[in-house]
Formats: sequence, C-alpha cells, structure tokens
Amino acid sequence: MRERARSIVLRQLTASAKSRRQLEDKLADKDIPEDVAGEVLDRFEEVNLVDDRAFAAMFVRSRAETRRLSRSALRRELSQRGITGEIAEEALDQRTDEDELRDAHELVRKKLPATVDPGDRTEHEKLTRRLVSMLGRKGYAPGLAYAVVKDELAELGSAGTGEERSDLDGADVWDTP
Repeated sequence: MRERARSIVLRQLTASAKSRRQLEDKLADKDIPEDVAGEVLDRFEEVNLVDDRAFAAMFVRSRAETRRLSRSALRRELSQRGITGEIAEEALDQRTDEDELRDAHELVRKKLPATVDPGDRTEHEKLTRRLVSMLGRKGYAPGLAYAVVKDELAELGSAGTGEERSDLDGADVWDTP
C-alpha cells in the first residue's frame, strides 16, 4: 500500500507542483488509508519534494503574472489548495498595492476598445460595467476597480482630443457636452 501511495504522489508531482492537502485528497480518492498517506507525505516533506511554503510562493508568482489576480483572489485559490494562515500570508506578501494597481490598469487597457465616443453615455456606462465586473471577477475591490476604469476611460477620452484634461480632475468627463 505504501508503494502504491508513493507512486501516486510521484505521478502527481511529475505533472505539476502540489500542496500537501491536494496530495492528501488525491490519495484519499484512490482509497489509500490516512495513516499510510500521512507517512508517505511526511517522507516526501523530509526530502523537500512536498513543501507548502515553496508551493505557495511559486503559485502566487505564477498566478499573479499569468492571470493578474488580486491578493484576495490568490488567497482564495491558495485556501482551496489547503494553504492558509501564515504560509499563505507570507506568499501573498510578494504582491504590493502598487503591483495590484498596475495589474488592474493593464487588464483594463487590454480590454478597452481603440476609441470610445465620449458623447455616447449608454456605451460609456456599458463599458464601465463590463470592465468593473471583469476586475471584480479577478478579485479587485469595487472601489479600486471603478477608480481604475474611470482613470483609463478618462485617459482614452483625453487621448482622442490630443490634450490632457486636468481641469476636469474629479469631474465626470462624460457629463460634459
């Protein structure tokens, strides 16, 4: 039974890095007794083939880079993989508020159309809802998401006129004729 458990763990780790809980779940799915699974996983931890701290750090870097997820979304995904508490927070400390803000702006810029008609309020509202919702699905707070979308739309609007509109700072650009 130990050899079978060992083989399952090795196969799982060959495919991709896994947390201890993910491996425990896989062994349970394969009807490996808890005590045998615990022994095998303890041994894998001793030889550093299973390391939740390293897994969490790598996971946060990878998901933040490829999917541009916020810390709250990353925390949720880590929790689903059995990484919580101090280990999760340590991994999430790699991401700063500035990183999240930069990523949110980048995500919105990718989804913005080349031009937006500033006079079409319906289109503006629809685009705002879509972009704020997209950021929300990636775990960004509503206030931050709205501010980023508003900034990017204002910049897109001022780029179309060829001038900066600093006189409208804080005003709703789309209300002006």
